[in-house]
Amino acid sequence: MNADRAPRGLFGGLRRALWNDPAKRRMTEQMPIIDDRVAQMILDLAMRVAEIMLSIGASAKEVTLAALRITHAYGLKSVHVDVTFNSVMLSDHRGGTGDPITLMRVVRSAAPDHAKLQRMQALVNDIEHGMPLNEATTEFHAIRRIPFHYRPAVVVLAQAMLGLAVALMYGAGWFTIVLALLASLAVALTQQGLAKLRIPLFFNQVGCALVLVVFVVAVTWLGWQGVPLFDDVLPTVLMASGIVLMLAGLAVVGATQDAIDGFALTAGGRLLDLAVMTMGLVVGILVGLESARRLGLGLPLPSETVVAFGAPLGHAVGSLLIAVAVAIINGASTSIILVSGALSTVAWAGWYLLATVLGLPGFAAVFGGALLASFIGSVVADRLAVPSIAVTTAAMVPMVPGTAVFRGLLGLVSVDGQIEAFMHAFDSLFTAVMTGIALASGATLGIMIGAPLRLRLGDRTVAMRSKARPATAAGGTAAFEVVRTEPIEHELDEIPVADTADPHPLTKPYEAGE
Repeated sequence: MNADRAPRGLFGGLRRALWNDPAKRRMTEQMPIIDDRVAQMILDLAMRVAEIMLSIGASAKEVTLAALRITHAYGLKSVHVDVTFNSVMLSDHRGGTGDPITLMRVVRSAAPDHAKLQRMQALVNDIEHGMPLNEATTEFHAIRRIPFHYRPAVVVLAQAMLGLAVALMYGAGWFTIVLALLASLAVALTQQGLAKLRIPLFFNQVGCALVLVVFVVAVTWLGWQGVPLFDDVLPTVLMASGIVLMLAGLAVVGATQDAIDGFALTAGGRLLDLAVMTMGLVVGILVGLESARRLGLGLPLPSETVVAFGAPLGHAVGSLLIAVAVAIINGASTSIILVSGALSTVAWAGWYLLATVLGLPGFAAVFGGALLASFIGSVVADRLAVPSIAVTTAAMVPMVPGTAVFRGLLGLVSVDGQIEAFMHAFDSLFTAVMTGIALASGATLGIMIGAPLRLRLGDRTVAMRSKARPATAAGGTAAFEVVRTEPIEHELDEIPVADTADPHPLTKPYEAGE
């Protein structure tokens, strides 16, 4: 008999190693029955929060999780969220207890507003901690109508300070720093003026690049004429200041994060938007440099030693100022500005250690600095109640390869049929591309690594677990939880009502002035 049991035990163990036991199927959770009207209100709130978050800079994954957190908090467990580059769709199939409810909203505009994003994340946290639905809806509309945190003049001054900080990183003299400030101010005013005229972003970038080239060529010409103080100015530093300013507004980290997270449509739209804006910058600089060359005012091609970074202290202070300026440009609150400045110092320290002390290639050092800063930012963001994408984006801008972009484009203009010159220009542009990829991938990887640790530090489990099986359940099916629904009183003057022809009054789009 023991001889018969041995083969059975052997085959039983082999069966368990190869196949799952059908009896260990997942138990069905308790499903609360929620009135259709209340369910529509829940979906509408989640959809509007997701639409606002997507339009002000949040990643697609963060938007999806926010919508699901809201619906789960109010009892809807079977909601599907579809986020694309310009739309948000939520659908609840009602678990077979009623007709499915599907709502969709179009994202009409996209501009970073990290202070509003911070408030939206706080609202989602309050909802998870028991905020009533009516109160949450009222709070959402109050947040939605909050204007941008800073006045346009403050944003322009922050953009000018960004150019000053770039010149400080390169160890420039006081006069070059002043000229970098003026060049960035001219670019910022041009950018704002074209935006008021509703010029498309591509031509906006072209116009700003042309203004930058004209300013730098004029300064260089004054130096050639022997005007005091102008003869020692490095045009490369001025060009790098303007290029970093125009590249600072590109959501590289968010686009890369969407691509890695698997949101292909959103990532594709954002990456295409980045490509169009970058091509506008390239076209404007190339047209300006070629026009200057044909007029006999061609800029000299700088060597790598001329555009090397300055002293470590100046570089660190410049990185800090750039992060602060970018945070202000993106509408950050005081807490986000402070965290962004601290993370920029961490990113610079990581880059300096890897590049200078360990001697790693430039893009590898950039990857390490971005990884370190984004990891720390992702971990502390939840504790400090700041959006991780906001502090990470501001901390990454100091490592944008503005000089490599300018050297490559200037080299292409100055080729004149020389293969060696073309290869040098191509090498500079390839270095810029590799640095950008390393910057975005390092920041995204740091956020991904820090996310589970952030959830544990925030007293939340990493993955949602199903409820325990009730004692009364049979056959793997849990009992339904019947929730009594009651009418909810609304103040009609606070909740807009659509036309009677609209089948879904709660989804009526608001006018721009509301």
